[in-house]
Amino acid sequence: MSTPIMPGCEPFSSSGNSDGVLVLHGFTGNPASMRPLATVIAEAGFSVLLPRLPGHGTSVEDMKTTTWSDWSKAALAAYDELRARTERVTVVGLSMGGALTAFVNEHRSDVAGNVFINPLVKPMPEELRDGLQALIDGGVEELESIGSDIKKADTIEASYNATPLSCVQSLFEGIDDVHANLSKISAPSLLFSSREDHVVTSDNGDDLMTMVSGPIERIWLEDSYHVATMDNDAPLVEAETLAFLIRAFAS
Repeated sequence: MSTPIMPGCEPFSSSGNSDGVLVLHGFTGNPASMRPLATVIAEAGFSVLLPRLPGHGTSVEDMKTTTWSDWSKAALAAYDELRARTERVTVVGLSMGGALTAFVNEHRSDVAGNVFINPLVKPMPEELRDGLQALIDGGVEELESIGSDIKKADTIEASYNATPLSCVQSLFEGIDDVHANLSKISAPSLLFSSREDHVVTSDNGDDLMTMVSGPIERIWLEDSYHVATMDNDAPLVEAETLAFLIRAFAS
């Protein structure tokens, strides 16, 4: 029997106009962290698809049975599903969702635009990988949660309360491939980077700025941590994302 979806963590879909927006959540997170932004985009008239990635939004034990291959295949399938019923699709991703945004671009040549929110795209240093392997070899399966890095008072992300290390290892391997192919991203992009982020360092955004081949604009967030879509700068993220989408679909 599969684990029930956590309340509020269900996928989201909205049929709007002929312009589609694929929205992708982060690692150990779920659609709840992106639902406010997805709703704003849908209310603006766009067709929106926010999938729940395999192993997410249910239980840590479920997640342990999944890998980067599952998450990236799900992102591509969601893109293809939305593309089949719209004329063009932009992709919006937070954290690992940003890595998946890059991955979709690297495998689909007709992406209309991208919005990266504190994306993870930079390979991890060898000392961190070695430390991770040592923990796994020592029988450690989980570490503390990386979720809910939010500055806004009394705001909590409905993420897992632990981080499965086998999945972290798979994520690192997937990021290696994504980073090696960043130059394939030719669609216009918008990048949001929090000045203070305790999960993903801002040099991930630096690599996007220097390595993608298409035009890219960066907006710094001064009053948010990692989960900016639920933080103090959420209204700015929503407004600038909508403005970008209008420009991307008009080009």
